[in-house]
Amino acid sequence: MLAVGRALMGKPQLLMLDEPSLGLAPLIVKKIFYIIGALRQTGVATLLIEQNAWAVLQISDYGYVLETGEIAMEGKADVLQHDPKVIEIYLGLTKKVA
Repeated sequence: MLAVGRALMGKPQLLMLDEPSLGLAPLIVKKIFYIIGALRQTGVATLLIEQNAWAVLQISDYGYVLETGEIAMEGKADVLQHDPKVIEIYLGLTKKVA
């Protein structure tokens, strides 16, 4: 969180973050994603690399899904959140079979 604050002191147009939630407690992770989401309102573009797909898609406009280092899917975040493949593989949710 300190590194993000330090980066913002320079008034960047683009903020690049790699796994900002890695190793943090769940309450801190929630705060981090809240802050990153709030940065959208200030006009700071953010490139975010993160394994917590659910949290990232909640605060993103657009997303890329990587598989073995290559782009497997891309699209608007709200569309990716509802894509069956993304849900099953990355969000850890499965649809109930009737």
